[in-house]
Amino acid sequence: MELSYQSTRGKEANVTASQAILKGLAADGGLFMPCFIPRLDKTMKELSTLTYQETAYEVMKLFLNDYTEEELKGCINSAYDSKFDTEEIAPLAKADGAYYLELYHGSTIAFKDMALSILPHLMTVAAKKNQVKNKIVILTATSGDTGKAAMAGFADVEGTEIIVFYPKNGVSRVQELQMVTQKGTNTHVAAIHGNFDDAQTGVKKIFGDKEFAAQLEKKGYQLSSANSINIGRLVPQVVYYVYAYGKLLSGGEISDGERINVAVPTGNFGNILAAYLAKQMGVPIEKLICASNENKVLYDFFQSGTYDRNRDFILTSSPSMDILISSNLERLIYLSTGCDAEENAALMKELSETGSYTVTPAMKKFMEDFIGGFAGEAENQRTIKDLFDRTGYLIDTHTGVASSVYHQYKEQSKDETKTVIASTASPYKFSGSVLEALEGEKSAEDEFKIIDRLSNVSGIFIPQAVEEIRTAPVLHQTECDVDNMKETVMGFLA
Repeated sequence: MELSYQSTRGKEANVTASQAILKGLAADGGLFMPCFIPRLDKTMKELSTLTYQETAYEVMKLFLNDYTEEELKGCINSAYDSKFDTEEIAPLAKADGAYYLELYHGSTIAFKDMALSILPHLMTVAAKKNQVKNKIVILTATSGDTGKAAMAGFADVEGTEIIVFYPKNGVSRVQELQMVTQKGTNTHVAAIHGNFDDAQTGVKKIFGDKEFAAQLEKKGYQLSSANSINIGRLVPQVVYYVYAYGKLLSGGEISDGERINVAVPTGNFGNILAAYLAKQMGVPIEKLICASNENKVLYDFFQSGTYDRNRDFILTSSPSMDILISSNLERLIYLSTGCDAEENAALMKELSETGSYTVTPAMKKFMEDFIGGFAGEAENQRTIKDLFDRTGYLIDTHTGVASSVYHQYKEQSKDETKTVIASTASPYKFSGSVLEALEGEKSAEDEFKIIDRLSNVSGIFIPQAVEEIRTAPVLHQTECDVDNMKETVMGFLA
């Protein structure tokens, strides 16, 4: 059976991989999913001998089946090159009995680089394949990391414009500086007066506005997305879970076929969904530990079967997870209905109209591979400090949430299965919060003085991505209300 893509809400089917990447979001508001999840055609033992780039090809060729071998390898080699500061691309560090999968060695020091380094290449190839004459406008909302990674990936890429919305006062200072200092004649960023969910909802509304799409079409533009709702973001994330298992196997940490658990700090649900897809492809993964911060909508969902975003939005020291509407969860819900697009669409309509929905017992059983947990601010700080004091290994506040939840789960379940923890950002991306965890008090110093102190305390070098923004001029100063996002888009393109 030939793999094609269909919308989780049923109105689009038989879409090619390149078309799904170009569109980003389906016309009915659904997300594109493959009509089946392919199985790996090499054994884990064979995969364990491959480089990251070779592993990427073996995984991605199965999903992106209308790309030729030459096209796909070209995209992979352009993405995973010297912009990463380690040869392995995604190294594994063993600390305190767990394996930290370091996903932050790219140019923006966060895991979003893993997919957003390749998405512009996949998209430009897709545009040529599908004879697209319009300029592609990448429109995205960010809770901090996607924005910079997308802007860096698409900066000055021919035939594209990129527009990013982020919540004013809802990201770390380093995250904000990385965005507002981004070069590139085609890059645009606006701080919205609201939170991430407001930004994401506003972007989704723009995608669903057919009249606005027609206006853009007349001006020679068409919209696409770099958010994790784009299948071109999700597929490259599957790669690093396959690679991690292979590295554990080749390093003698596990035996062939031995099952592992995976713990992921989770906001929009894309990163842990990628681990789930890796499991479905044949990677021996047992439990998927879904770690939330105090915005614990996903924890409550896995406990009760009810998804309810009607709650206070809490700003935490792990801002990339400060999310109440986890867009990628829709893909798992769709799978749990047996790919019943009508049933899924009804649940998503209920979420849109009432802010909640409840899954059936059968759907809840389908998701029993997932374990939900959450960590508050004090627990997160304790975990970061304790790990550093005992091992000298330093993690950021998002990885701290995952590490906290992993240790809670291990203690409660007595499960001794070897576990990979997705380490999603450099400690320097959230230096103020990390230093506070180590020293027990908040510093009133300037961001870069804090970064220098963190380097002195930890002995860990400051990444080039941070040094670059120390003196970079601010190039983007636009702010807007949530209701004016459409006008802001038009203003940028005028």
